[in-house]
Amino acid sequence: MASVMGLLEERETAARVAVEELQAEADRILAELGVAEAVLERRVIARMELAEALAGDGAADPPRLEVQLPGPPAHVGKAPVAGATVVRRREGMTVEALAPAYRRIVELLQGEPGDGEGVSAKELAARLGLELVPAKIEGVRSRAKRLVEREWLRASPSGRFMPRASAAPAAES
Repeated sequence: MASVMGLLEERETAARVAVEELQAEADRILAELGVAEAVLERRVIARMELAEALAGDGAADPPRLEVQLPGPPAHVGKAPVAGATVVRRREGMTVEALAPAYRRIVELLQGEPGDGEGVSAKELAARLGLELVPAKIEGVRSRAKRLVEREWLRASPSGRFMPRASAAPAAES
């Protein structure tokens, strides 16, 4: 029996390491996505400006301003994603302090009726419109647990998540 427990603990540890590695990879990909979106936005603005300038009627040119756009960072993979780390909740903070993926989870739970039972990670994934496969559900569970650790959410002993303000202090025992 002890060897079975040891084997299960080893498998759990291996799974935990895999989740942490995948989270790091996801953070790296999100950083690259942020840089690519910024480049795309600059290109769209440049194209629109050029089209506007070419569509002019040839009248006197307006004064020109020299604008230097920043190039992509040297270490794309190392760039932090704004808001990717979940800040510890403090008095007066709003969900705007969170990255969009985390903000959506908190807002979704805050919009839930206050039945006190909370929402499972699978239900959260479904309500977020994600495919209900283990990888997506565990990603949502990981984010929700991080939000619990940083005091944005609460978790029931059964692993269901609820907004921080949903349970009165007297209900905790």
